[in-house]
Amino acid sequence: MLNVFPRRHLIAASVVGCCLLILIIYPVSDAEANKRIAEQLAVPVDVPALESPSIEMEPALRWVEQSVASGDSLSTLFDRAKLTALDVYRVTSSKDGKLLRNLFPGESFRFGLNQAGQLQELHYIQSKLVSRIYTLDSDSYSSELRVLEPDTLLSYREGVIKDSLYLSAQQANLPDKLIMELANIFAWDIDFVFDIREGDSFSMLFEEKYLDGEMLGVGDIVAASFTNRGKTYSAVLYTDKDGQQNYYTPEGLSMRKAFLRTPLDIFRISSGFNLKRKHPIHKMIKAHRGVDYAAPRGTPVYSAGDGKVIEVGYSKANGNYVFVQHGQTYVTKYLHLHNKKVRRGQTVRQRQLIGTVGSTGYATGPHLHYEFLVNGVHRNPRTVKLPQANPISKAELAAFKLATTPVLTQLATYGGAAEFAHLGLKSDTKPGTPVPTSYQ
Repeated sequence: MLNVFPRRHLIAASVVGCCLLILIIYPVSDAEANKRIAEQLAVPVDVPALESPSIEMEPALRWVEQSVASGDSLSTLFDRAKLTALDVYRVTSSKDGKLLRNLFPGESFRFGLNQAGQLQELHYIQSKLVSRIYTLDSDSYSSELRVLEPDTLLSYREGVIKDSLYLSAQQANLPDKLIMELANIFAWDIDFVFDIREGDSFSMLFEEKYLDGEMLGVGDIVAASFTNRGKTYSAVLYTDKDGQQNYYTPEGLSMRKAFLRTPLDIFRISSGFNLKRKHPIHKMIKAHRGVDYAAPRGTPVYSAGDGKVIEVGYSKANGNYVFVQHGQTYVTKYLHLHNKKVRRGQTVRQRQLIGTVGSTGYATGPHLHYEFLVNGVHRNPRTVKLPQANPISKAELAAFKLATTPVLTQLATYGGAAEFAHLGLKSDTKPGTPVPTSYQ
């Protein structure tokens, strides 16, 4: 049968068989086998295994921290960190170095020093969310702004007026910022000095900001309602297509009027609008064509609406005064100011600071005399009908509804759950459930 194979095949098979027989009788060690294989592949067997290249680690920086206190300057902070005036100059003369000139208490600095004691990195920490990093690059410092984005959750609060809005809101664990914001939202419809009654109520959804599980503070009110003398007003925050953020009714009407009802926050009315008032200084009947708001000297006075400053000056009777023209129809006047913060011809926005309360001119004490004119005729600022600001446009109304309906629904649901709780009934609603943030 072997005759069928070619002669050269038979010879090759005999050689392989002999090699196998030798390996069985005289086994070869792994090392010898590897050596033979290496010889056949012409690879040197004594070449050491390749080692990973060594990586030189830069020495860690030594960090020194300093907090900004009242009266501190950049020089004093550098001095406390054992750095020189030359270091101050090199940082402040670099790109964005001018940003270090205006410091505020509560901010902090971290100085990263290398082994030679040279300032390698400077961390200017303005808040837990915002910091600026200055890094030494050759002979100058580069700058990088770092802004962290906090997590935003919605929280619910409600309260019933027992004495004043401020005290009742404090009892509902509302911070001062939100109390003022709530008053500002409804200030065009409710006079929080004269209209508030015991039994009035409020509710709101507002933002809480968190970073790594730590609460940083509160953000904006995103939806709120206020019931005054049996009438309920509702407002929701909405950002339009142009990026402008304002409060609107659920129907899309602006909560904001073209004018503030009162041009300052802290006051009491010392003299109302009265065309037959007896003047307190001259002791004679003289029309009082405005409202006097008594307030501490230095209290900010705001422009009641958008407009143009048409008069700024001083007179013996009026003291320091500012007059603002609002379109063709309206003029507002602010008298007895301590300081004037605008100039004639300047354009101002609603709630822009225009001066401070004083007692200049014919005044028995610090107060603001405020006048409101319609087509040149004096009107009572407290009762005159104020023109409405622009509503949501028809083209954007669908987007407005889509964004605000979930938030308004959540606010109503929370209120319903609270009402059930007051009645001793059970409800499946659990206040605190996060809601979509599409209102933004």
